[in-house]
Amino acid sequence: MSDNKTLKLEVTPDGAGIITMNRPDVHNAFDDQLIKDLTRALQKLQNHAATRVIVLKAEGKSFSAGADLNWMRRMADYSWSENYQDSLALATLMQTLHQLKKPTIALVQGAAFGGGVGLVAACDIVLASEKAKFCLSEVKLGLIPAVISPYVIKAIGSRQANRYFISAEVFTATTAQNIGLVHEVFEAESFESSSQAFLADLLKNGPEAIQAAKNLISFVDEHPLNEELIRETAQKISDIRASAEGKEGVSAFLEKRSPNWQAKKDA
Repeated sequence: MSDNKTLKLEVTPDGAGIITMNRPDVHNAFDDQLIKDLTRALQKLQNHAATRVIVLKAEGKSFSAGADLNWMRRMADYSWSENYQDSLALATLMQTLHQLKKPTIALVQGAAFGGGVGLVAACDIVLASEKAKFCLSEVKLGLIPAVISPYVIKAIGSRQANRYFISAEVFTATTAQNIGLVHEVFEAESFESSSQAFLADLLKNGPEAIQAAKNLISFVDEHPLNEELIRETAQKISDIRASAEGKEGVSAFLEKRSPNWQAKKDA
């Protein structure tokens, strides 16, 4: 689709919009340009009709090492107001990623530190190599993981955040899976093929249904379990059953054939 100095952007024929952070020489660390480019790329894929799911990955040994050292040196001389505006840009990136209507998948092949953990937490599904490591390292620098905290705490809970925000210890992909940050851990040698197989299976599902399922989770999570919620969920399943995709999916299942969205993919 397009490339620039900080990232690569493409859409596969089956509808996976892939954003690849491309600063391996600095372990895909954030600076103001990468933050801006990532935000724009996410918005572009959200508005791209052929994109069904959005995949975030990285070149090199690391997923993201957090803040770039040169960027941090510049920030050291910023005023409070300049720091605030800079922080808002990163906060906007995290919010954009978290609130995308299309499902998001992070493929974590290596270290994710600081803000890199924020990117992981803001995605819907996280697949990691067994070699991946994680660290909320901010307090080592006398800082706090402020703008990423809403997404990290939502993913791992306040009890685990109590430990990892304060200890700044490095933890493994297995630990990340156990505390809810990562969904699946694959062997390093098969990480790419296993991730691609997972993505291929996901893309066999109804294009409209997977987006509706994501929206359903947000809706239910934000409302109390009461009569209104019961009626709203009944309405949502009625709407999708009556939709063209819903009718096609059920008919294909009953007739023991592939639904038309898979036929289009295979054509």
